[in-house]
Amino acid sequence: MKKMLFVISIGFILCSAVASPPITKDKGSSVIRINQLGYTPNSIKVAVFGAIEHAQIDSFSLHDATTDKEVFKSRTPVSKGAYGPFKSSYRLNFSEFQIPGKFYLLAGGIKSPVFRINTDVYDHTADFLLEYMRQQRCGYNPYLTATCHLDDGYILYNPGKEGERIDVTGGWHDASDYLQYTATSANAVFQLLFAYRDNPEAFDDAYGADGLPGPNGIPDIIDEAKFGMDWLKKMNPSSTEFYNQIADDRDHSGYRLPNKDSVIYDPNRRGRPVYLASAEKQGVLKYKNRSTGVASTAGKYASAFAIGATVLKEFYPEYTDDLTKRAEEAYKYGKLHPGVSQTAPGRSPYFYEEDNWIDDMELAASSLYKLTGDESYKKSALKYASEEKVTPWIGRDTILHYQYYPFLNSGHHELASTLESNKRKEVTSYYGKGLQMLHERGKDNPFYIGIPFVWCSNNFVTAAVTQSRLYHKLTEDATYLEMEAALRDWLFGCNIWGTSMIVGLPAHGDTPTDPHSSLYLLEGYQTNGGLIDGPVYASIANSLIGVELHEEDEYAQFQSDLVVYQDDVGSYSTNEPTMDGTASLVYYLSSLESESFRHGNKKKRHTYDSSGAIVRGNRSEKKISLLFSGHEYADGAAEILRVLDKHDIKASFFLTGDFYRNGNFATFIKSAKKSGHYLGAHSDKHLLYNDWTKEKKRLVTQDEFKSDLKANYSEMEKFGVQKEDAPYFLPPFEWNDNIITQWADQMSIAMINYSPGTISHADYTTPEMENYRTTEDIVSSILTLEETEGLNGFLLLSHIGTHPNRTDKFYDKLDSLITLLKERGYEFDALTNNLNLKN
Repeated sequence: MKKMLFVISIGFILCSAVASPPITKDKGSSVIRINQLGYTPNSIKVAVFGAIEHAQIDSFSLHDATTDKEVFKSRTPVSKGAYGPFKSSYRLNFSEFQIPGKFYLLAGGIKSPVFRINTDVYDHTADFLLEYMRQQRCGYNPYLTATCHLDDGYILYNPGKEGERIDVTGGWHDASDYLQYTATSANAVFQLLFAYRDNPEAFDDAYGADGLPGPNGIPDIIDEAKFGMDWLKKMNPSSTEFYNQIADDRDHSGYRLPNKDSVIYDPNRRGRPVYLASAEKQGVLKYKNRSTGVASTAGKYASAFAIGATVLKEFYPEYTDDLTKRAEEAYKYGKLHPGVSQTAPGRSPYFYEEDNWIDDMELAASSLYKLTGDESYKKSALKYASEEKVTPWIGRDTILHYQYYPFLNSGHHELASTLESNKRKEVTSYYGKGLQMLHERGKDNPFYIGIPFVWCSNNFVTAAVTQSRLYHKLTEDATYLEMEAALRDWLFGCNIWGTSMIVGLPAHGDTPTDPHSSLYLLEGYQTNGGLIDGPVYASIANSLIGVELHEEDEYAQFQSDLVVYQDDVGSYSTNEPTMDGTASLVYYLSSLESESFRHGNKKKRHTYDSSGAIVRGNRSEKKISLLFSGHEYADGAAEILRVLDKHDIKASFFLTGDFYRNGNFATFIKSAKKSGHYLGAHSDKHLLYNDWTKEKKRLVTQDEFKSDLKANYSEMEKFGVQKEDAPYFLPPFEWNDNIITQWADQMSIAMINYSPGTISHADYTTPEMENYRTTEDIVSSILTLEETEGLNGFLLLSHIGTHPNRTDKFYDKLDSLITLLKERGYEFDALTNNLNLKN
């Protein structure tokens, strides 16, 4: 396994990301592969033992990771023979063990990584994928806090409007390039709305509609889906115009950020070309596609509009007024123009070679039937379903790029869920036939994987696990659940290479760290939440043009003549995140979260302020975290440490660079670190980021902000505190806006602030100040809030020292306050524990 990627994000913070030791590359000839996220107690749990050299095992055991005690033993590992780089392999099934905790497996003298068994292992995972979706936004990009492609675009392949301007700014970039396709974007919109419709409880609100940190009262997945829907509306300006694509492979002109895209498509026209979906063979340079109609694109428009008319109505009733009409018009246009509208190539032969459209029209008809109840749509949907029972990629070894898209036929589920008796059984059986084919292809290998290793193989895995989940939901037939578990586990590390296929998930694990991305290569911005393309046949890897590794292949010993995966920015065929693959995985992960709630899981959540800073931990537990900030003064340092030691409390100290530099404070800093307290950043020079008006006018540039914060961390390093040890940041003056929060997020730093409701942070005030508050006032505010609302998950902030003019020191009352709150049942917990979203 490779180095650990440290991941911190506003919506997904795991204590283990801080506490776990770095993961090192495998050195031995045998390994045990596990799902790094872990396993729910009731789930199928199978690890894989693989040996580069021949090995034989006749038993394996499960051990408590804390005590090393053996808790389960099996004498029935299942041999699966040679596979890929492994000359011997075994499946290790420990499903009958259902006790929560942290464990590791032992087999043949090999120890697995530590993993968790708990109902909460999939909590927040669906929302985490939205991190990548926001990063892919075009127009205003909230991740970069910058704009791009505002001049899109000018029309191509529309005879009556050739060269005319059309405003299609918005939507998502397709992958690490900046092309935009209706096929993938409409599918993404559908999948996001599908996920929310069926699993609403899995989603939280930590971001605004603009994608910046800070809740807006609407689930983030709805914000994201609407952003995509806004673009689809622009790409459908009339009942006979369904645009298919923005830009072409002239975009592939080197690494650059989207807001610095300087590619010129036509010197006489502003912006990028916008291609109309049609039966015309398109391509303005050397290569052309093989389009035959419009139904593949029109059908995707129709299904996205139809599900949007229902799901978005709760949040935007007026916005959805035209969606039903748009869905019906798109479906009608697809029926009039059967066939596929492929994406347009240019200088190279690579394009989305979609060859099927029946599935798109089935989903459109099924969605419209659900929306309107019109029986004619049901009749058409049944006809389409019977014409393409099994998605054509299933059972094949080789497939052209996006030849059969979407990879999942959601239409079967949407149709079957409206039917009864024999018709329902018949349509559902189509899913079963496909799953049986995958079972036959995968049952004899250790990873139970029957997916073709072509470009975007992880998208096929995602489709397969979702199809299995939908099939089980419709039938309760458990036949394919072990295969589903194996394919799910493949995505999270139970694969040949032992790595997750989602960037940054899990935070403590082996995940892609060198994705094929300009954001990563040029700025070091990680593509968190992005599902990468995944492994490809060695024959494909060896034949592609332009693949050049930038670093030594850390997985070299696990490459084989069968299949290759390389975590390298140069490996565009295996390590490029894709927008549509990521969006399609959201449904499956949200369904796992929803299932855990039915098994008693109580999801932990943070509370955020308007800037997106975390201001409170889990409100279901009587835990309080003590925070102290310091800049000029430290007169309370000795007393605070004494009280903390007396009560065995681990607190958090957020200190400026000037504080760390001050030689008079060095003894305190060293003592606090030795005692196990958290030492964090509070800016280098205690800058005021925003003015004190309601608008919070920004007073610093991004470069000034980053330079100052980096200087703060540099001073911390002198005391042995690395950035990875201090992922949380308390802004100076406890005052910032959501742009500052996002700038911190770009640096993999999470913004926190004190919990509102008390005036503990006013302990710095002096008698001559208008806002002066006595220690009695402060203590009273804390106890009053405790009595009226409680302090569960509270982040209680005060100062290490104050100006000499303040003689009424709050820290002198800290001992008695802690004693009283303990008597009221509160536990004082470390900040990292309080904000940990896992049990």
